[in-house]
Amino acid sequence: MAERRTQGREGAPTFTELNDLCAQRNGGEVVFATDDWFAVAENLIKAEEPVWHEGEFTDCGKWMDGWETRRKRTPGHDWALLKLGVPGVVRGIVIDTAFFTGNYAPRFSLQAACLSVEDEESIPARKSELGGAATPDMLKQIAKLKSEDWVELVPRSTLQGGYKDTRYNYFAVDSDETWTHLRLNMYPDGGIARLRVYGVARPDWATISADKPVDLISMMNGGLCVGYSDAHYGHPRNIIRPGIGVNMGDGWETARRLDRPCILEAVEDGILQVPGCEWAIFQLGHCGYITLVEVDTSHFKGNYPDSIRIEGTKNWSQKDKDSIYWELLLPPKKLSPHKQHFFSDDVLMTTEPVSHIRVIIAPDGGISRLRLWGYLERKIL
Repeated sequence: MAERRTQGREGAPTFTELNDLCAQRNGGEVVFATDDWFAVAENLIKAEEPVWHEGEFTDCGKWMDGWETRRKRTPGHDWALLKLGVPGVVRGIVIDTAFFTGNYAPRFSLQAACLSVEDEESIPARKSELGGAATPDMLKQIAKLKSEDWVELVPRSTLQGGYKDTRYNYFAVDSDETWTHLRLNMYPDGGIARLRVYGVARPDWATISADKPVDLISMMNGGLCVGYSDAHYGHPRNIIRPGIGVNMGDGWETARRLDRPCILEAVEDGILQVPGCEWAIFQLGHCGYITLVEVDTSHFKGNYPDSIRIEGTKNWSQKDKDSIYWELLLPPKKLSPHKQHFFSDDVLMTTEPVSHIRVIIAPDGGISRLRLWGYLERKIL
């Protein structure tokens, strides 16, 4: 029997609602690891939940869905360097030790730095393979970064094993600095299933022309989901990820509403008459003028929303969010399955700049991506 899903993971800190800056799907990558004996470090940043394969072994040992190093028999400890998908501010992390019970890393710490292109030249080429390890030459080359001296975001801390009730290890981060790279230390060795790095992208807007259109809602440009009604099958933050959705799980999908009429009827434009809807609110990366809306329902073939409308505001307040006046940006539009929809400024209802938007789908369903193309307002949020 399935477990009841709640809005967010029960007991999880609020920072877990932010974007995962290190996720592979969001452009994150592992650039160095001291050891990959049982399982490679790239598993840390996979989007999928960890899985267990009973009785499956490789030439190096038990197959594990995470990063697992050999039992260390030399001085030191294991560590890895990761590059964020986009420079950003880290608000918190989750270390997931799922299925690592007798072999999880007992302690860890996390450090960070903002590297230049020249700095990155000190990182040796990465070869990700089971049974691999950094060579003496690779260790000598990367030592030029002096990553052991990077800023400490999370001090050395104890982890719990990968049982159902202890697998999630949460750590808030108190820093407003922008980072590009992280150093994950495990003391002294062992396994970690997943690393989630939650925060907000911080692009350099001074380098982005106000005369060229930009996707104002993209997480890569600082877009952020700040509220939603339902995320039963997929979080709305997924729709502002970079690239094309890979499947339905890589989008925002709600449960079927229970207040749907027994028999559905439509008005003249084909939009169904339903009493309810689902919604998500996003903070744009930069206040701006929206001139083109792209709604992508790729992969959603039997569960796409019937219609969508979008509202905007420049007077957002988390404290007074229930009394905010929302101005109609995109009037209700009928959607189709597995299709990219484009709505240009000839159908958009407002020409005023907005800082936040509310996406409303009726009655329920899923969308893969949302792009809001427009121009920057000169004043940065």
